Amino acid sequence: MTNETSGALAPQRAIALPKWIEVARSYIGTHEGVGAKDNPKVVELYALAGHPEVKHDSVPWCAAFVGACLRKAGLSSSGTLWALDYAKYGDKLSTPIIGAIATKKRDGGGHVFFVVDFDATHVWGLGGNQSDAVSIAVYPRNVIHSYSWPHGVALPKGTHDGAFRVGAVKAGSEA
Repeated sequence: MTNETSGALAPQRAIALPKWIEVARSYIGTHEGVGAKDNPKVVELYALAGHPEVKHDSVPWCAAFVGACLRKAGLSSSGTLWALDYAKYGDKLSTPIIGAIATKKRDGGGHVFFVVDFDATHVWGLGGNQSDAVSIAVYPRNVIHSYSWPHGVALPKGTHDGAFRVGAVKAGSEA
């Protein structure tokens, strides 16, 4: 598509981001507390996800982050803090789409995050407890265990624009 006045290529029209991605994006940069100190924002994620009994951010919190974002967006969550339970959540997808919930297996358990971009070989994931923070990390597509979409929510129409790739980090620890 060209711009009629300059003849230059016009940018692709990006999709409207799902509400839960807008919520998740507001947490980017949130870190665990240092040492024995707990970050109240991270501890609050457990309560928002339905687990107010968790009082320390040293407990793996990727599923709490996803659950809290979904609930703040007015949706249900998996109800658990086990990341791989999101493989059974919602409607299954065979490929990534912006806003999908992705899971991956890791030593000692799993990890869950929101897909915010992808290409033929990688997925950009917005998640909690990615190197002890809410960040965007890049994962090879071949490590993804599942993709799902909240049941009853229409799939987006449009294209993704790569905006979330800026500042993404190589996937680190999710434990």
